[in-house]
Amino acid sequence: MTATSNAIKQANIAGLAASDKIAENIVALDVSELMPLTDIFLLASGRNERQVSSIADEIEDKMLEAGFKTLRREGKELGRWILIDFGDIVCHVMHEEDRMYYSLERLWKDSPVIKLDVSVN
Repeated sequence: MTATSNAIKQANIAGLAASDKIAENIVALDVSELMPLTDIFLLASGRNERQVSSIADEIEDKMLEAGFKTLRREGKELGRWILIDFGDIVCHVMHEEDRMYYSLERLWKDSPVIKLDVSVN
């Protein structure tokens, strides 16, 4: 099983939104084989709490404009790791220090990387 075309479309919208706010290290992982609840994890980093919040806000705004509703959001108050669940994709917007510490790419290393149609910083 691989990520659906709808999930890939959502990941591209979210990835472009993150890129617009100068997010770094934008990566989309196809977790559909290992995680029955979602198809894609989108990871993006910010340099400080304000940028992390700005990236998350932009992702939510662009996804809503495209017709995809936020199902759940966590971590907005601290701005260190904001998780935004859209159902088919889950966006992890993280402070670069937290991203290195938790190393989600290492935890999900068996998941294929999805090539996004955005300029990745």
